[in-house]
Amino acid sequence: MNSIIPLWEQAAPHAAAGHEDEMPHLIPFIQPGSESAVIVCPGGGYGHLADHEGAPVAALLNRAGISAFVLKYRVAPHSHPAPQADGQRAIRYLRAHAEHFGINPSKIAVLGFSAGGHLTATLGTQYDGGQPGHEDRIERESSRPDRVILCYPVITMESYGHAGSRINLLGEDATEEQIQAFSAERQVRADAPEAFIWHTSDDQAVPVENSLRYALALGAHGIPYDLHIFEKGPHGLGLAEHDDTVRVWSDLCLTWLKNQGW
Repeated sequence: MNSIIPLWEQAAPHAAAGHEDEMPHLIPFIQPGSESAVIVCPGGGYGHLADHEGAPVAALLNRAGISAFVLKYRVAPHSHPAPQADGQRAIRYLRAHAEHFGINPSKIAVLGFSAGGHLTATLGTQYDGGQPGHEDRIERESSRPDRVILCYPVITMESYGHAGSRINLLGEDATEEQIQAFSAERQVRADAPEAFIWHTSDDQAVPVENSLRYALALGAHGIPYDLHIFEKGPHGLGLAEHDDTVRVWSDLCLTWLKNQGW
C-alpha cells in the first residue's frame, strides 16, 4: 500500500462545514531514477473521484520511467476554492520536497481527466510565484505547473461545459464573473505551460469544443500544444485499454512527455 502524503499538517483551508477533517493528499508512485513527476487528477464532476483515472495512470507513468502522484483533491460538498487550493498546494509541496523525491523542481506536470482536467487547466492558467517570506516553506514555492495534460477535459463553465461540474464547483447561483473566471479558455496567460490534449468528437458528456477552444486560446498566445481528437468513444475512457483506436493516446502522450524532457 502506498503511503499517503497529507498536503497540510493541520486542517486544510476552505473546508465545507462539517467536513473539516477531510484531508486532501497525494499518493506517491515513485519511479527510482526519475527526475520528473506528474500529478494525476482523476475526474468525477467535482462530486467524486474516479478510481480508474488515478492509480492505473500512475502505474503507466511508472512503466515509462516517470514518478507520479495521484492527487486526492476535495469535491462536493466542498466547493471553490478548495479543489484549486489542493492542486496548488500539491505543486508547491513537490517543489519544496523535490530533493527528497529525487525530482527536478522544474519538471512537474499535472494530468487531469474530465473535471480533473478542469482543475488541471485552472492550475495551468491561475498560478503565482509563491510568497518568499511565508513562514511555511511550501507556500514559498511557485504553483505553476511546468506542463499540463488534459484528457477529455471540462474547460469552460459556459454553455458547452458540464453543468454538474459547474454546480459542484461554483454552486447553483454562480455569477457571470465566476463563470468567466473559471472558464479556462478565457484565462490563458502568455506564460501558460505547454499542453497535451485529447478528446473524442462524439463525447456526449463533455463536448469536444472544450478541448478545441482551449487549444485555440493557447495558439492565440503562441503557446505550443499537441492536440488529438478521436472520432468515436464515450466520456470517461481513462486509459481506454479496451478501445483499439483511442488507447493510443497514452503512447502519444508519453512520446510528447519524452520530447519535453520528462
